[in-house]
Amino acid sequence: MGTVWKQADDEKHLAAPSPAPPPPPPPPQDLDAGALFVLQSKGSWMHCGYHLTTSIVGPPVLSLPYAFGFLGWARGVICLVIGAAITFYSYNLISLVLEHHAQLGHRHLRFRDMAYDILGPWWGKYYVGPVQFAVCYAAVVACSLLGGECIKAIYILSTPNGTMKLYEFVVLFGVLLLILAQMPSFHSLRHISLISLVLCLAYSGCATAGSIYIGLSSKAPEKSYSIVGNGQDRTFNVFNAISIIATTYGSGIIPEIQATLAPPVKGKMFKGLCLCYAVVLATFFTVSISGYWAFGNQSAGLILSNFTNNGVPLVPRWFIYMTNGFVILQLAAICVLYLQLTNEALENLLSDPKSDQFSTRNVVPRLISRSISIVIGTLIGAMLPFFADFYSVIGAFGVLPLDFVLPAVFFNITFKPSKRSFVFWLNITIVVVFSILSVIGSVAAVRQVILDAKTYRLFANI
Repeated sequence: MGTVWKQADDEKHLAAPSPAPPPPPPPPQDLDAGALFVLQSKGSWMHCGYHLTTSIVGPPVLSLPYAFGFLGWARGVICLVIGAAITFYSYNLISLVLEHHAQLGHRHLRFRDMAYDILGPWWGKYYVGPVQFAVCYAAVVACSLLGGECIKAIYILSTPNGTMKLYEFVVLFGVLLLILAQMPSFHSLRHISLISLVLCLAYSGCATAGSIYIGLSSKAPEKSYSIVGNGQDRTFNVFNAISIIATTYGSGIIPEIQATLAPPVKGKMFKGLCLCYAVVLATFFTVSISGYWAFGNQSAGLILSNFTNNGVPLVPRWFIYMTNGFVILQLAAICVLYLQLTNEALENLLSDPKSDQFSTRNVVPRLISRSISIVIGTLIGAMLPFFADFYSVIGAFGVLPLDFVLPAVFFNITFKPSKRSFVFWLNITIVVVFSILSVIGSVAAVRQVILDAKTYRLFANI
């Protein structure tokens, strides 16, 4: 018996040691009302993909043939490919930095929080925060204006002698936004973002089919693929076109979208980006190539405008109604998505995180503040129908740094790759090139504002 006990004791000593218990989860962060109520971390990678697609693939894709008119075939396609590759890479850099800090127990939920922690308080408070807010609220204003223009396009086609003005249609679109703006949180938009994804595929398919139909028909307008402009104008037009393409790929709210993911977040953002960029490839290239092929350098700022010629439709009327309807509905989804940054700031200022999200104490200020935000945005869109010129300035000054420059800076500071590594120098190259493009694009956009200033009229019916 003693031998058996001794053998058992020896086997116990020879057995592999039991694995160490997993480290305890990081303590929960104290969240302010904005993060607690608006940036709720409940979503899956698919929800993240829906939000990413809504933030990137919008009606500005219908402006890509217009940008091709300043670049031509070769440079246009090259810029599209580079834009897709750089933004996919940059958004993954942001995701990796966010995942790294989350694993350290400090999850960043906002762009300005990242800048505050990585670059320093000044950058977060006085540069990234204000620039991101300006980009997102300008997107709300621009979408409100574009929504009004699309409603007006339907109205003019159905009632050629109608007397309604553009600002009235912008107000009508604002009424729809007043309702949608009351969605309580970013996560609550997941189904709206899914519908938005379907809508962008729908109107991009319509734009592509319409362009091919017109291009092959006997009613096709004369077209030329020569580069628009001469001398100095041509140079500025090239940088304007590059800014249009870069802004079209821009999001500006990648950290806020990743904040909607339920922990653990590792790997989920990459899946969401793959879903988003599958849609990007299916829409950006088809719309830009088919539109430029059909209309050449006469491609309008919104390719749907080329579907009529002096008020005469070149495709069936129902087709134009349907396509504009898809655009209007997706514009509403985009507005509500970009409004989340404003909502987060308002919740942080006016709501009480210790009270329930749907308590009277929080619901009343939420309803009032969001309604005022929509009214102001709609008023700006109605009053400034030339706002697209100003948005070009904001895009060049804001979108390029946020989505192209800062991700590479964040990655190099956080992970400190070797100065002999390819990644380090690739990131440095992106920072330098797109910083220069941001400055030149801003100058070109301001120049365009000055050139167009003589045509500006408040509440103009354009």
